[in-house]
Amino acid sequence: MTDHADFTAQDENLRRDILDALLAEAAFDGFTDTSLEAAAKGAGVPAGQLQQGLLERLFPRGISDVLTYWSMEEDRAMVEAFDALNPTPHGITKKITWLIRQRIEQLDWNREAARRAATTLALPIHGTLGAQLIWKTADRMWRTIDDQSTDFNFYTKRASLSAIYTSTLGRWMADQGDAAADEPYAETWAFLDDRIGNLMQFEKAKGQIQKALPNPSDLVGFLGKLRYGRGQ
Repeated sequence: MTDHADFTAQDENLRRDILDALLAEAAFDGFTDTSLEAAAKGAGVPAGQLQQGLLERLFPRGISDVLTYWSMEEDRAMVEAFDALNPTPHGITKKITWLIRQRIEQLDWNREAARRAATTLALPIHGTLGAQLIWKTADRMWRTIDDQSTDFNFYTKRASLSAIYTSTLGRWMADQGDAAADEPYAETWAFLDDRIGNLMQFEKAKGQIQKALPNPSDLVGFLGKLRYGRGQ
């Protein structure tokens, strides 16, 4: 995963411009090397710079880096929106519900691109990356509300939230919505409420995960590779 510290402010602005252009391209052509190059041209990158390897420098792993960058940008926007709330929702369940909704609603402007991204990340070549990005989003949610859990509880909370977030995102993508309604995606949010319920459902999910594992340390060792800090 490319470190933001490797880029100048000018690089970051250009990465953002290319991503914005790619989201429009991807809605029709998907996330491919061809659509990425077209997006770079659409963002005003001269052909000469492309020939000199500018895209490879900004996104060394190509589409994988672009999808990672987009996910991290959406996570950052989610956290900033939560930090700006006054007052914040009361209680863990309401806070987590708010964060899930916010993270998904941010995608509404790029709904088709989000569908295309999900399809791309479902491919075997990107399967591990997709799991990492979902895990990181769940981790950012817990860290945003200052979760203090440690050890096995740390991982099972994120595993449970990853499952809830993923299923709700899938439900939202399938939700045709009702533009005339006060809440266009009411069915999706009802689905979310059913899945999240209250904190006891997290505890129940945690217990189910623990019972299913013959050796809990194996899961901790695997998930440890996916653990990221809030500020990254």
